[in-house]
Amino acid sequence: MSQFEGIVPAIPTPMDAQGQVAEDALRKVVEFNITAGVHGFWVAGGTGESVMLDDEENMRVAEIVVDQGQGRVNNIIHVGATTTARAARMAENAAKVGAEAICCVPPFFYRRSDEEIVEHYRVVAAAADLPLFAYNLPSATNVEIDPPLMQKIMDGVPQLAGLKHSVANLSNLRAFARMGLAAFTGSCHWMLPAMTLGAVGAVDGPPSVAPELWVAIWEAY
Repeated sequence: MSQFEGIVPAIPTPMDAQGQVAEDALRKVVEFNITAGVHGFWVAGGTGESVMLDDEENMRVAEIVVDQGQGRVNNIIHVGATTTARAARMAENAAKVGAEAICCVPPFFYRRSDEEIVEHYRVVAAAADLPLFAYNLPSATNVEIDPPLMQKIMDGVPQLAGLKHSVANLSNLRAFARMGLAAFTGSCHWMLPAMTLGAVGAVDGPPSVAPELWVAIWEAY
């Protein structure tokens, strides 16, 4: 098994009645999934509602998940933010707490040029010096990373390792796999057909509550 593949739940961020990160509950979510046989976690992404948390909360979530995992799984920490400086700060924290990789959406809200998107990823990746996964989520960012843009990112960001492809176009997923990237499908419902096209697994929210089903599909495949 390569380092980044398999069932990687996008885990939620439990909050308590006071609106604070519920550490005990988060640790239970992590432990439940590890016991079920998952291969890693996608932390503070869309399911983790990172855009609803402040930077300190996101960084604390990363610290808790990595600490609870104790090296048993690969943690991919989402560091995407509205500014490059904020994303770089969270990337630096991810490396500090011992994460195996980071992931990041492209700059969102204001549409940026391809060159600006590449520069954003370059700065963020350099801050952590960890494997970087692009987060292709055009439904939320209004930026679709297609193969030509991905090639530009590859050329400009040596830490690029793969992506989460949350787009229905599986032909692009096939193209990303042929580029040598660890391409996860962002829809667990498409995991099996996606793997026949070269995907290395699935990153999605439902496996965080029913991991046994997707682990069984992965092991059968």
